Amino acid sequence: MRKIALIAAATAALSLAACSEGTQDAAEATADSAAADTEANMDAAGASMENAADDVAASADETAADVESTMQNETEEEAQAD
Repeated sequence: MRKIALIAAATAALSLAACSEGTQDAAEATADSAAADTEANMDAAGASMENAADDVAASADETAADVESTMQNETEEEAQAD
């Protein structure tokens, strides 16, 4: 009877160790996935910021040409050429 209890305890311990290892592997996979998602989101945010900066620069150039054309009585095309 004592041997059966010992074998049962050993089997239970091995089962818990395997479960713990599986949980650790799952947690590791989740962390890796979260890191990959974060990297992808950061890349997308960076691209979006670049596009926004380009839009702001184009708008500033257009506004400057508009102001210059009004101040110097010329067309916007002439102001942009200056």
